[in-house]
Amino acid sequence: MSETGTEPPTAARRLPDPERAANIQYNLSLTELRELAGDDERATEYGSPAYVSEYRSRSADRTKNAIDHAFDDDDHAIVRDAIGEVSNREMVCVDRLVGRHPDATYCCRLYVPTEFARIALTWAKLFEPTDGRDPDFTTVQLPDREDVAIRILPDEGTTVVVGSDYTGEAKKSFLRLFMYRVKTQGGLGLHAGSKRVTVRDDADEQRTVGQLFLGLSATGKSTLTSHGCWLEEPESAEMTQDDVCAILPDGSVAGSEGKGLYIKTIGLTADEQPALYDAATADSAVLENVAVDEDGAVDFDDDSYTSNGRAVVQREELSSAADDIDLDRVDQIFFITRNPLMPPVAKLDGAQAAVAFMLGESIETSAGDPERAGESIRVVGTNPFIIGPEGEEGNTFQQLVDSLDVDCFVLNTGYVGDESVDIGVYESVTILTEIARGSVEWTADERLGMTIPETVPGIDVDQFYVPDHVDEFEDAIDELRTDRREYLASFPTLDEEIVDAVY
Repeated sequence: MSETGTEPPTAARRLPDPERAANIQYNLSLTELRELAGDDERATEYGSPAYVSEYRSRSADRTKNAIDHAFDDDDHAIVRDAIGEVSNREMVCVDRLVGRHPDATYCCRLYVPTEFARIALTWAKLFEPTDGRDPDFTTVQLPDREDVAIRILPDEGTTVVVGSDYTGEAKKSFLRLFMYRVKTQGGLGLHAGSKRVTVRDDADEQRTVGQLFLGLSATGKSTLTSHGCWLEEPESAEMTQDDVCAILPDGSVAGSEGKGLYIKTIGLTADEQPALYDAATADSAVLENVAVDEDGAVDFDDDSYTSNGRAVVQREELSSAADDIDLDRVDQIFFITRNPLMPPVAKLDGAQAAVAFMLGESIETSAGDPERAGESIRVVGTNPFIIGPEGEEGNTFQQLVDSLDVDCFVLNTGYVGDESVDIGVYESVTILTEIARGSVEWTADERLGMTIPETVPGIDVDQFYVPDHVDEFEDAIDELRTDRREYLASFPTLDEEIVDAVY
């Protein structure tokens, strides 16, 4: 909460009306935005534009919001000065809609200087054009400031980004507030992909399940969400959302990005990720910090700019993308981890699922902190964009999954044990498909203290039994559980039932 209260609760209202201000080009077409950004563009062999930014990841350590951090006079001055600058220089302003759900659709307004029109272009391709409503959320991004600072006034829906030209700051400024606003309405925003899977079960009956995938960048969330699961009619798998969605109290899932996906490109191949590769090599894509030579040849393996190279790809280029972005209901939730002491998949009860939510165990990536890429980390909800007490998010998550009768799982997409037994895309996708079919047989394993598959059609699950691949397994798992309990105990508002459910 603000220490001084000096900032009025209407910061964004002091911005000029973009439809009337002579210095603002408002709601230009994508073609016009690309033309405006032409000086920064390197055209690819596919006919798509490629840009290089100075900042190539989010500046998490320079980000503060007025709910979780004390705002002082300097913080308010950052907001005030950024908003004031909009009236004094040539700007581009673009409105877009985040979400389509009748209970979770918001108008977002982005202001950027004209010389950074590439940010507006890249961001605008993720979301659908406005329907003319007034903005719910407003972001001012001024990349050419000397010092980096991101300041958020959540209850106003206002964000200012100064000093960074990374498009991801613009994208997440709105998705962060989307999740916060949904939470104030009794739902829960999630850094998660969503998917609709229609399969035939063992009784040859058709069933459709809604799946959610929670995971940090570079853990396989986009790959699994967009994967068609090698299904053929009448079976199918459709991606509804890639990055951020929200569970609403009625069990439906609201999507956020209606037009595109902001995917990582390092190591992207046609063999491993055919759908994403095809979309990234379409002329409708926008590449950011991806190696492109003078002839336009693209090299997704080259990390000379960054290992956090990105592409905005269009949903219409993805054969697995559904026409809609919402789910009628969520049936299954998967927490993606890279913890080698975890099996390829384990089934969780409600309290254990809340444990998995709070632990958010994964690895640091270049999208978050390039200097710590590869380190083991924990991020509540695998969501670095939570506003408000994190323990309350865990409590709300358990209440929702229990009341909605949702099945929850932890899914290891890395490797098992000291011997590094890899879990490949084939294994993970097969597991997801067979869980959707209801064909996995489960057993309670005493050594792991978890419910794990006894059989999975198409996979020899015995080869992934964790205790067989870890020296002194009991000591290792006991140490992990002790560490997990201590970590959960650090959240004062988290229900004790959840702390006691550590697996």
